[in-house]
Amino acid sequence: MHKLLLAKSTRGIQVAVAALFAQALPPAAFGQGCALCYTQAAASGARMIQALRSGIVVLIIPPISMCLGAIFLAYRKRNQFSQGDSAVDSGSDW
Repeated sequence: MHKLLLAKSTRGIQVAVAALFAQALPPAAFGQGCALCYTQAAASGARMIQALRSGIVVLIIPPISMCLGAIFLAYRKRNQFSQGDSAVDSGSDW
């Protein structure tokens, strides 16, 4: 019981530290505050702005599709290991 309580409190502390760290990062670290990028995009023409938007879409499709593929595979394989445990008693007590 004590170990379970300690594990839960440790996990809560880890989450709190991670949230505090994320809040401490300056907004400029995320790239939206880059003055050079902003002025270059604002000064460019309509074709360049459209190309920039298209580039953003093209660069985001592969990571999203890989994440969705991994989730799909994990969902399909979710019962692969639990089915073998109930079918045959292996004689081990753990």
